[in-house]
Amino acid sequence: MAKDRSGSELDCELADLPPELRWREWMRRIEAVLFASASPVPREDLARVVGQEAAVDLLIEDLTTDLNGRAFEVVKVAGGWIMRTRSAYAPAIRAAAEVGDQLLDLNEFDVAVLAAIAYHQPITRDGLRDIVGKEISRDLIDRLHARDLIGTGPRSPKRGAPYTFVTTEQFLVAFNLETLRDLPDKEQLEDAGFTADSDEADI
Repeated sequence: MAKDRSGSELDCELADLPPELRWREWMRRIEAVLFASASPVPREDLARVVGQEAAVDLLIEDLTTDLNGRAFEVVKVAGGWIMRTRSAYAPAIRAAAEVGDQLLDLNEFDVAVLAAIAYHQPITRDGLRDIVGKEISRDLIDRLHARDLIGTGPRSPKRGAPYTFVTTEQFLVAFNLETLRDLPDKEQLEDAGFTADSDEADI
């Protein structure tokens, strides 16, 4: 038996249950963990609540199938899995609870600077200015920080040791990426209109 963080024992193997019921109980445990977590849960954490012979990926697949037709889905982002409301229901949620999201009031230039950070991190404000051709205001950086889309990276070895900026796990979640390797090609970003030379933003 495994122990949880409170020291209580958890029967992971469920040897007394028939195989079908055992599998469904493992699925429900994973569903409960994902439902209770506000951030992506990695495979090794999910493996702690199921039997040693249980394949977490297969359990996730079955759970995903089980959730078909419901308002929730399981998605793989940032090196783990998270349960979230299907995008089709986002307008209903906003209408009922006035729930915003991290990208709601970011303008095109904000997103372009965020993309520059994602592709060139760790990067300083001067480095961003060189890429986009404009001075990057502290207000813009604060907007991205406030949404937990960027964080502070290591200090640059340049004179004065300026701070650098990096993307966060929440950035991966917001853009539905598993890792930074899943970022689209820069050409795809340009085709989508996310270029860094927009003159519309007030920076």
